[in-house]
Order: sequence, then C-alpha cells, then structure tokens
Amino acid sequence: MRNTWQARWGLTIAGWTVALLMFFPILWMFVTSFKTEITAVATPPALVFRPTLGNYAAVLERADYLAFAKNSLVVSLGSTLLALLLGVPAAYSMAFFPTRATRGILLWMLSTKMLPAVGVLVPIYLLWRDLGLLDTVFGLVLIDSISVLPIVVWMLFSFFREVPAVILEASRMDGATPTEELTHVLLPLSTPGIASTALLSIILCWNEAFWSLNLTTVKAATLTAFTASFASPEGLFWAKLSAASTLSIAPILIFGWISQRQMARGLSFGAVK
Repeated sequence: MRNTWQARWGLTIAGWTVALLMFFPILWMFVTSFKTEITAVATPPALVFRPTLGNYAAVLERADYLAFAKNSLVVSLGSTLLALLLGVPAAYSMAFFPTRATRGILLWMLSTKMLPAVGVLVPIYLLWRDLGLLDTVFGLVLIDSISVLPIVVWMLFSFFREVPAVILEASRMDGATPTEELTHVLLPLSTPGIASTALLSIILCWNEAFWSLNLTTVKAATLTAFTASFASPEGLFWAKLSAASTLSIAPILIFGWISQRQMARGLSFGAVK
C-alpha cells in the first residue's frame, strides 16, 4: 500500500513538473508582453515591474489583427475540411479493403512528414506562382491540407480499425453499398475519433508558419505572419513581439482548453473494449 501511494505521488509530481516546464515559456511570454521594451531585455530579468498595455495598443495600431485572425480561421477550418474529405475515403478503403500495398502506402505517407518543407519550397513556389495561388487563401488551404493529410489518414485508419467488423458485415448483409456503409454506419460510430482528428488538424494548421511566411504577403497572411512582422532589421522588440505572440496563440489556446475533453475522448477511442 505504501509503495502504491509513493508511486502515485511520484507520478503526480513528475506530471506537474513536466507540465510546468512546458507551460513556462508561454507564461514568460505573457508576462513579458506587459513590460516595457527596456524592462523586457533587462539583465537579470525584472520579476517586479509596473505592467503596461502599451505593447498591445502598439501592436493593434500597427496591423489589422482581425484580418490576420480571419485568415487563420478560414485556412485552419478549410484545410481541415479538405483533409477530412480526402482522408476519410482513403482511410476507409485501407482499413476495410486492404491490399498488399496498403502498409507500404501508409508508411510512405508518414515518411513525407520527415521531409523538411524547405526541400520542396522552390517547386511549390513556382507551381503556386504559375497557378496564380500565391497570396491566396485557397492556395494556403491547399498546401496546409496536403501537409496534415498523412496525419489525418493515419489517425482515421487507426480509429476505423477499432470498429467491430461484425457491424459492417451486418450492414453488407442488409444490402448496404460501400457509400452507405461509410456514411450511415462507420462515420456515426467513429464520431469521437473523427472529431479528435479534426481538432488536431485545426491546431496544426493554425500554428503552421513556414508556408504562410513563404507563400503569402498581405491578402492571405495569417497570424504567424502577423507575429513575424515584429522582427525588424533594427532588431527584435521583445515586449511587442510577446504581445503579438500572445494575441496569436490566445484563440487556439482557448479553443484547445474548451475541446480538450473531446480530444482526449477521441484519442482514447477504442482503447477499452
């Protein structure tokens, strides 16, 4: 009993320690956003200071925050929707109609995530230029959906495999076509898994910075570009950069906090039978 109690306390302490270490950079950024530029770069760091909202006022005055936020929202939701439209049929096919090439295809899709994005920047940029997709929301939706598609397919494949095969066999015996089986049987049963996949995809697309910085300028720029704009040739304005970063991550942090139970439920879908 004593060993069990000590193990629980040890795991609790370890969990809180890891959580605090991961949260500390966000907390430090948030605190820095209320400092003046001089206080923000003081050495040693100033732990006691008079907070100011001047950085937020300067950031909102310099750029149209709502326009960047709107682009981020549209790109995140659009990319997720497109990835699901492509990923659901692909995962369904590989989960219930596998071939000898299925495993190889899954591994190949996963391997694409190991390729540095900068390695394909030039051909993607030239292709987007020729197609007229540079600095467009649709162009960013397209590249972001391609980026998250391997993760979406892998997660959906895992969730679909957890659905009891006898349920699908019963629907086939009742004369259901593959389309009816997918839409009327499999999707309702896999709702938690699909929801967690969509939530993760939204978060990944919201935080994506590389393609936003390289394929957009003004019209389709997202909050990642909004944050990067506060790094100037004169140097980094840490306080204003912290304020801009806080404004950029605040919506997705709130979204993640609200949806954490749904995500946890979806990620544990099929874990207990």
